Amino acid sequence: MSFEGKVVWITGASSGIGAALAREFAGHGAKVILSGRDEARLAAVAADLGTETLTLPFDVRDDAALADATRQAIAWRGGVDIAVANAGVSQRSTALTTEMQVYRDIIEIDLTQQIAFAQGLIGHMAERGSGRLVFISSIAGKVGVPMRTAYCAAKFGLVGYADSLRGELSRNGVEVHVVCPGSVATEVSRNALTADGSKRGKSDQAIDEGIPADEAAKTMVDAIALNQREIIVARGIEEAMGKVRQTPDQLFDQVAAMVAAGYIEKMEAEG
Repeated sequence: MSFEGKVVWITGASSGIGAALAREFAGHGAKVILSGRDEARLAAVAADLGTETLTLPFDVRDDAALADATRQAIAWRGGVDIAVANAGVSQRSTALTTEMQVYRDIIEIDLTQQIAFAQGLIGHMAERGSGRLVFISSIAGKVGVPMRTAYCAAKFGLVGYADSLRGELSRNGVEVHVVCPGSVATEVSRNALTADGSKRGKSDQAIDEGIPADEAAKTMVDAIALNQREIIVARGIEEAMGKVRQTPDQLFDQVAAMVAAGYIEKMEAEG
C-alpha cells in the first residue's frame, strides 16, 4: 500500500521509535500527527519532517486530554488513517523488590491507556470502513523477560487486546498490526522504572548495541505496507525468541473466519 497523503497519528513521538516512525512515514508522503508530553521536543521532530504536521501534546494518562486530542486529530484533515500506539515506559527491577505502585503505573501507561487511545478511534475507523491500528508491543510481549515482570504483563496484554480487536474489526475494513521490537537503540533503559518507581537513569549494553531507531522504523513501516499482522523487529537471540512465539497467520485467519460466520452475533444473542 502507499502512505502518500495518509494521516498518521503517533503517540510517544518526541523521541526513539516514535520519532523515527514519524520520519519514516513522512518520507513516504504521509501527513503526521505527533503526540507526547514534551511540546518542545515534539516541535523539534515536526520541524525536521518536511511534511504537513500537527502536534498534540498531552499526557497519555489524562483521559480528558486524550479525548480532546482525538477530536482534534480526526478533524484535522478529515480523519485518521493510521494510528500508532507507541507511548510507553519500560522496567528494570525484580519482582521480589518491585513496589506494587510500579506495576500499576506501567500497566496504566503501557496497556490501559494504549487501549484508551485505540478505543477513541475504532468507531471512527469502522464507520469509514478503513484504517490501521498499530500497537508497539515488544519481544517482551511474547516472551517473559527477567527484570520486566510489569512490562511483560502490560505488553502481553497489549498483544491480546490487539489480536481480539483484529478479529472483531476484520469485517469493518480496519487492519490491526502488532509490532514486537527487540533491543532498539533509544533512551528506553534510561527512562525505565526501577523497584521504587524512580527512573533508572542509565542505559545497558543490549540497548546501546541495538538496532538503530531509523532502521527499526523502516522495517516496521515496510511490514505494515505489506499488511503483516504481527511484526518481529529484532536480531540474534531476541529475533529467535520472537519467532518461536510468533502467532501464525492461519490462526488470525481462523478467527476472522469465525467472525465472518456470525460468531459475534451468536454470542450477543446468547447474552
